[in-house]
Amino acid sequence: MQILHVCAEMFPLLKTGGLADVSGALPIALRPLGADVRVLLPGFPAIMQGLDISGEVVSLHSFAGELRILFGQTAEGVGVYVIDAPHLYARGGNPYQDGNQHPYSDNHVRFAVLGWVAARLAEGVDPFWRPSVVHAHDWHAGLAPAYIAAVGHPARTVFTIHNLAYQGVFSPSDFAAVDLPAHFFSVNGVEFHGHLSFMKAGIYFADRVTTVSPTYAHEIAGAEQGCGLDGLLRDRGEALSGVLNGVDDAIWNPANDALIATSYSAEKPTAKAKCKAALQLSMGLQENSDAPLFAVVSRLTEQKGLHLVLERLHEITSRGGQFVLLGSGDANMEAAFRVAAAANPTQIAVKIGYDEAFSHQIMAGSDVIMVPSRFEPCGLTQLYGLKYGALPLVRRVGGLADTVVDCSLENLQEGIATGAVFDGFSGDELARGIRRMFALWARPKEWKAVRKTAMSRDFAWHAAAEQYLQLYRALGA
Repeated sequence: MQILHVCAEMFPLLKTGGLADVSGALPIALRPLGADVRVLLPGFPAIMQGLDISGEVVSLHSFAGELRILFGQTAEGVGVYVIDAPHLYARGGNPYQDGNQHPYSDNHVRFAVLGWVAARLAEGVDPFWRPSVVHAHDWHAGLAPAYIAAVGHPARTVFTIHNLAYQGVFSPSDFAAVDLPAHFFSVNGVEFHGHLSFMKAGIYFADRVTTVSPTYAHEIAGAEQGCGLDGLLRDRGEALSGVLNGVDDAIWNPANDALIATSYSAEKPTAKAKCKAALQLSMGLQENSDAPLFAVVSRLTEQKGLHLVLERLHEITSRGGQFVLLGSGDANMEAAFRVAAAANPTQIAVKIGYDEAFSHQIMAGSDVIMVPSRFEPCGLTQLYGLKYGALPLVRRVGGLADTVVDCSLENLQEGIATGAVFDGFSGDELARGIRRMFALWARPKEWKAVRKTAMSRDFAWHAAAEQYLQLYRALGA
């Protein structure tokens, strides 16, 4: 079975968020199951530099000008097609925005090309390899199922929604530039409230639609989290399902993580204390093993509930706890966290930006990882926390609800608790969760038992890979 994954980024070549972790790990997890998997990526400079390019597959004339399809491999041996089009991809800023954080004005063309090339590969422009399934990820690849439908469905298609809130919506005048049949711009197509929607295209035209957790699949079919597409998602109910993301054990594993102060495991967790001391030292916090260390590793957005954390930081510090944050995003939030750290440097530490190595060190050194999201399609942060014994404090939503078991009395008695879960999206609800964490911390025996249970949970990619393989087979691939 030949599977082509289509996405905008892929770890370790290029990462701006969790999408890259998925596209980096899932193809590798599918290989032992007998799938022949390749990935199609835009030719961003970091991707071009990180691949071992073996040669050119084909040169194509597209609506976006001349481009070349090159083939190479990642260091992990994953085959990658890359679109060599410097006029589209060789730019400053990040893949989606310029240095001033403004989306590129031609993003509709830059990412339409990604879907267009996927259709060419489905038609067989590579004489040596042709996919039976094209699996497109998030809005950037949302036009792939549309282009494939437009040429008669030479491959079956799967579209995965990683975050429905980011939809790739463009002006109606931009439709003419993407070279789809005119009748595709309709309510039964890519039109969304008079605009061009890449996300809607993927949902409408794909043979199957998945999300990154079962609970999120249910949530987005309702008005509150459907982002205006809930009606279409309900119509596609039989084709919609949720497959929980996994954790790449080769990268996220405290037993062999070279990025942390010392290794430890669920069976031998005592060295985690050394990681905590190293984190406190590096961030200028008071070295105190008795103070529970709460952490956030996140984009700083309202969706992630970080304004609630700001509002309730005193619930942590007034009880003798500590707090460390790694993240960037909303400028006002960045400034507010900096102010809080400056006012209380022995208990609060903040690092603005993203640092992959430091994110590992936070997971290893913290006692609690906070993910109080308004909505959360899957969430990888809490999965990393579970793996590293940083007990998740999360809101009962999306993938957070699917992966964290609350430390209620009955769950503690049954030995299944792995963290603390609260319901309402408010400062009061978060404060109750914080207090429950302190109550558990005050019972060291129970804390250690919950930590061991959390670290023993299996969220490796093999389970997700098997579910995707079953889905591909159900399509007749």
